Amino acid sequence: MLVLSCSTKLLILEKILKSHFPESLKVYGAVMNINRGNPFQKEVVLDSWPNFKAVITRRQKEAQTDNLDHYTNAYAVFYKDVRACQQLLEEQGVINWDQVFQIQGLQSELCDVSKAVASSKQLDVKQTSFKAVRLSPVATLPDTRFLMRPSPQLTYLSVADADLLNRTWSRGGNEQCRRYIASLIACFPSVCVRDDQGNPVSWSITDQFATMCHGYTLPEHRRKGYSRLVALTLARKLQSRGFPCQGNVLDDNVSSISLLRSVHAEFLPCRFHRLILSPAALSGQVQL
Repeated sequence: MLVLSCSTKLLILEKILKSHFPESLKVYGAVMNINRGNPFQKEVVLDSWPNFKAVITRRQKEAQTDNLDHYTNAYAVFYKDVRACQQLLEEQGVINWDQVFQIQGLQSELCDVSKAVASSKQLDVKQTSFKAVRLSPVATLPDTRFLMRPSPQLTYLSVADADLLNRTWSRGGNEQCRRYIASLIACFPSVCVRDDQGNPVSWSITDQFATMCHGYTLPEHRRKGYSRLVALTLARKLQSRGFPCQGNVLDDNVSSISLLRSVHAEFLPCRFHRLILSPAALSGQVQL
């Protein structure tokens, strides 16, 4: 195991990962954030350097953590050799197996490898698979003059909005998620539409892997063009900072898939896989 801390080598890694799109997108997004101030206190672990075969991004060990917070306790994985990936996962000190955490990536063999290692350590595993998408460069934004009146106030989220986002996120509804969302809002780009009272009615945020997520519009404000406006504005904001515009969508989320197609998003040949792993001692306490 090698923790890559040299800033020059991290920039080289960023360039290498870019040559392995789309499978490397999650690790690439995390490494980009590390190289731009590291607001989420991440670090990179590899099997070797410079000719690595597997790379994992994880939370820095000195960062404050909650053992039940699988949102924050997240690892992104990219590998060139699946055997090297398994060996890195199994190596002492790479993964904190005593907490609830998630492993994610865009390579199918990651699921079997992670489950095999988790089984040997008697962890419960919940797996979810998504369509992976990437947005093309956004040249122009929708003209808000053609949206239903009154015209929306297009702005960004504040940490004070975390409670609302926690209540409306299908993955949320608990204190760990609320804190995680607040951290994302504080650290990364977001976009929202606010009503006349200044309350968010439509929004999207960016996660620790530079992925657009939690795109949501309150039911009473749907079919007004807000979701499209928010998605394209956030995509353009990310692109202006050099980030790829990536996202994930469940296969049965028909409305989001329709929106993505309407903005000519590219549905990638690989799928996004997220595994949430829980030690037996904590499985009764975690909210998945």
